[in-house]
Amino acid sequence: MQESADLFAENEKFVKGLVKVVIFHNEQNLYSVLKVRIHETSENIEDKEITVTGYFPLLHEDDTYTFFGSFTNHPKFGLQFQTEHFRKEIPQTKEGIVQYLSSDLFKGIGKKTAEAIVDKLGESAISKILQNPSILDEIPKVNKEKAKQLVEALVSHQGLEQVMISLNQVGFGPQLAMKIYQTYQDQTLAIIQENPYQLVQDIEGIGFVRADELGQQIGISAKSSERIKAACHYIIEHLCLQDGHVYIKVDQLIIKTKELLDHSKKGLIHEEEIANEIISLGEEGKMIVEEDRAYLPSLYFAEQGLVKNIKRVLDQQEYEELFPESEFLLSLGNLEERLKVHYAPTQKDAIQKALMSPMLLLTGGPGTGKTTVIKGIVELYSDLHGCSLDPSDYKKEEPFPILLVAPTGRAAKRMSEATGLSAVTIHRLLKWNGADGFEHDENNPIAGKLLIVDEVSMVDIWIANQLFKALPENIQVVMVGDEDQLPSVGPGQVLRDLLASSTIPTVRLTDIYRQAEGSSIIELAHEIKKGNLPQNITKPTSDRSFIQCSQSQMKEVIEKVIKSAINKGYSARDIQILAPMYKGPAGIDQLNKLLQELFNPKTPGKREMKFGEVIYRNGDKILQLVNQPDQNVFNGDIGEIVSIFYAKENTEKEDMIVVAFDGNEVTYTKQDFNQFTHAFCCSIHKSQGSEFPIVILPIVKGYYRMLRRNLIYTAITRSKRSLILCGERDALQWGISNNESSERQTSLMLKLNKDGTEMIIDELQKELPFPVEDANIGMENVTPYDFMEVSES
Repeated sequence: MQESADLFAENEKFVKGLVKVVIFHNEQNLYSVLKVRIHETSENIEDKEITVTGYFPLLHEDDTYTFFGSFTNHPKFGLQFQTEHFRKEIPQTKEGIVQYLSSDLFKGIGKKTAEAIVDKLGESAISKILQNPSILDEIPKVNKEKAKQLVEALVSHQGLEQVMISLNQVGFGPQLAMKIYQTYQDQTLAIIQENPYQLVQDIEGIGFVRADELGQQIGISAKSSERIKAACHYIIEHLCLQDGHVYIKVDQLIIKTKELLDHSKKGLIHEEEIANEIISLGEEGKMIVEEDRAYLPSLYFAEQGLVKNIKRVLDQQEYEELFPESEFLLSLGNLEERLKVHYAPTQKDAIQKALMSPMLLLTGGPGTGKTTVIKGIVELYSDLHGCSLDPSDYKKEEPFPILLVAPTGRAAKRMSEATGLSAVTIHRLLKWNGADGFEHDENNPIAGKLLIVDEVSMVDIWIANQLFKALPENIQVVMVGDEDQLPSVGPGQVLRDLLASSTIPTVRLTDIYRQAEGSSIIELAHEIKKGNLPQNITKPTSDRSFIQCSQSQMKEVIEKVIKSAINKGYSARDIQILAPMYKGPAGIDQLNKLLQELFNPKTPGKREMKFGEVIYRNGDKILQLVNQPDQNVFNGDIGEIVSIFYAKENTEKEDMIVVAFDGNEVTYTKQDFNQFTHAFCCSIHKSQGSEFPIVILPIVKGYYRMLRRNLIYTAITRSKRSLILCGERDALQWGISNNESSERQTSLMLKLNKDGTEMIIDELQKELPFPVEDANIGMENVTPYDFMEVSES
């Protein structure tokens, strides 16, 4: 522990010095920026102080540390030292160690206790304690509580160096190593030595292959129970998150797990061994097995909870008895006269069922009048119940009776514009509290009498369960969506399963009303839904055109289209380019580079900031990639960079980018820049829940693995006024003909249709069907998620 820094100089560059100021410290990821007075260094530099950066806990000012890593030359701030690992310097003599251990750093350790420790363990006391904490049991003056406090403090102030070096030696970089340390603290090295496979479940960013390499390095058997369990857990989590399944069939799980385990050690693991570990995982509560289905507990209980609460809502009072049909029809006639509209028979049916049922599913494609029906439901509910739609008529503590929600901010905004009432995201309605979850749940339900949820096709099983368990008694629920759109990014297919269950009153709107207004886009969308491509697809109409070109010509064609649009006064806010893939010459990444130079080129005085290979500028169109409910910004939201601040200009000494999402300004520091990307071109998945005045949709054979009917249908229905198709007609035809969307494995429909007799979970976990030789892997289909970035999964 106490070698001079000189001994490290041959192999590593270092800076030894006294921490003068902690300029910045992020408590979440431990990234820190320090000003250090140099005592000793491996390089011959004239400066007496240097800026040191790295990932470590909050270091004590006026203490001496040695930092190991590399020197870098920052373009703005000059010479800096980037730390890979470090150590706290401690005294070399017995007297110095006694003084150190009896300092304020170690609560409960006075001078006499420190002397007893050093007398017993000598000058290498600290090293011995860190290597074997139980050695303190040999010292009478140190009880268990004092020993625990001392070890924790030593690990924090000195032992972290050993942890970081050990993790670095097995291939973990400083940032990931610090994440591991944050999770396990003083147990880090013990866990890595005993069961590195635990990292797969506990640490985001560490997969099975990485943990398996570590396991092999330290000699863990290929047939180790923990190895097989970790592989099972990795497979089920990977397939559920990648393909949207709620469960994996047991035979699938066994076969895919065996493939993973045998990747580097062929034929060593048998199906029976995997089956036994699946049973063990069930007994431990880490997996739930029901009949031939294996679930992650979080998905199993989310689905079970949703079933329970849907049945609870459906079993409410009979709403048909509240209003005679004559009263409903009279109010409907008055509403039609007031709004100057005439509802079609299916629209009237939808409004009536919504008001006279505990729950309604309303589905239909674009132009079928879903928004018109929603407004009708709201207005007629107000008339029949005698409640005002003016929020100012309610006292502060009096809840507004009608709640309008959607999965994303943009979808909520569209809903609000259509109804004239406030609409919010589901996360905001339930009051997301970050790590603490939602404020509203079964013990603290939301307040309201009528809940309308739009864009339900985007709702995954997790958020659906959170919403329904927070519903109060005697609330009516209307769920609205388009069953032909892409399913949710997260696991489940809630809307499709609810429709298929036939347990909830349902109205399907099929008549197209916007078609009468001359919308050929709506007509095209409905033809595509049927699997047809119109013969006149290449003939331009007032709101749609098709520019035929090859993949190699795509960038040139889009450039000409955008330049023409800019000359006509259109901006990036008016135009959205949608593409199925990120990579390739016609992929999202390449198109965004082109589009940035067209819409927002570099100009004198315009601020910009580089992150990796990407340059961000003031005025850039930005896409949010992850949910940040505490900031009221969600995956798929589109905003604009309104400010860029350089580190030297703010007290946090950090580069910052400020993005405005419909007036909501969110500030990102550099370590959070991976939460967004350019949105001049974005994926079709990310566009769900949004509408754009003009949509440009490239379709070429290079996308063939992604092209499916529901993907193309979803893209086309994002267009509000104008659609420009670019590419190859054959590719479009092939995609429309391909209706083999990857089937998601869910049991929501099955459980909704049960009589209500439920088996006890403990009994379910004992059931494991065999044999596995008849297994059908069912993984032949490639899904859109195969081509998405890791950060979007």
